[in-house]
Amino acid sequence: MSLLKLTSVSKTDSGAKILHNIDWEVNPDENWVVLGPNGSGKTSLLNIASLNLHPSKGNVEILDHILGKTDLRLLKPKIGFMSTSLNYKFRFNIKTIEVVVTALTGAIEPWWDTFSRSDWEQAHQLLENVGCGKKSDQSFGTLSTGEKQRVLLARALMPEPEILFLDEPTSGLDLGGREELLMVLSNLVNEEESPPMVLVTHHLEEIPLDFSHLLLLKNGETVTSGKMSEVMTSENISKCFNLNASIDNTAGRWNVHIRTDENQ
Repeated sequence: MSLLKLTSVSKTDSGAKILHNIDWEVNPDENWVVLGPNGSGKTSLLNIASLNLHPSKGNVEILDHILGKTDLRLLKPKIGFMSTSLNYKFRFNIKTIEVVVTALTGAIEPWWDTFSRSDWEQAHQLLENVGCGKKSDQSFGTLSTGEKQRVLLARALMPEPEILFLDEPTSGLDLGGREELLMVLSNLVNEEESPPMVLVTHHLEEIPLDFSHLLLLKNGETVTSGKMSEVMTSENISKCFNLNASIDNTAGRWNVHIRTDENQ
């Protein structure tokens, strides 16, 4: 049984085509990367898949529920979502650990809820797992951008979701911050208790180790999809990004090179 299944999904906005006729299925043992240029519809696809946006046409099934025929309030806690846009929703002085623990209620402040000792211990352990354990009592607003991203990852994991969506998690990070987060994600994907993940990016260099599957998007349509080892090719990347590209894999990480007439 698949965790996520999109059938003939399309999305339009003011007459403009955002997504067209997308068929996509995510199974329990798979970790996906959604890759494509800016404006290809990646974030819209992720928002539809994570139930943050309704399609104009087509069907969305997630965790054995059909969008439009289920109570989203009951389903949402089972779906993890991480986006840089969350950075700006939290008060500057909120404690880092409070950013994580409030995910249990979907709140951005701890004032109205009571959390158990085990809740706080779980939140602290998640911060430890992402390399921010020593920042638990520090004000969230004082953290570096890379640290904030890792804290938001811990927050997304706090409710123990059955599937986790990551919307360009390395966006805005410097090289050090990017590599620290990618290392955390690579470790996470190999942990037995981790949920299947779907990560959106437009850079091959930002694909963590050991993600198993790839969906390429261009102009709101699927270029190709399938096992990473089969569909991550120079031909497919060239077609997706309108480039004469050559790709290679070094120690599990992808790199892209632009070919000129002289070195084709």
